[in-house]
Amino acid sequence: MYQNQIKKYRKQKGLTLAQLAEKVDSSIGYICHLENGTRRNPSTELMVKIAKALDKNILEVFFHEE
Repeated sequence: MYQNQIKKYRKQKGLTLAQLAEKVDSSIGYICHLENGTRRNPSTELMVKIAKALDKNILEVFFHEE
């Protein structure tokens, strides 16, 4: 089953939702929806920004399977 790891890596970095949203130039609400899986399909550009902000690669953050 698909599950992104945004929240896990965000917390490991000690970032709040607001801090991550600011780093990637997105809204807090959108990042929250991505974390919770209520929104899926972010743009490739946003996935790259989020992964970079978390010091991870896209596969680690967005394509984790359990």
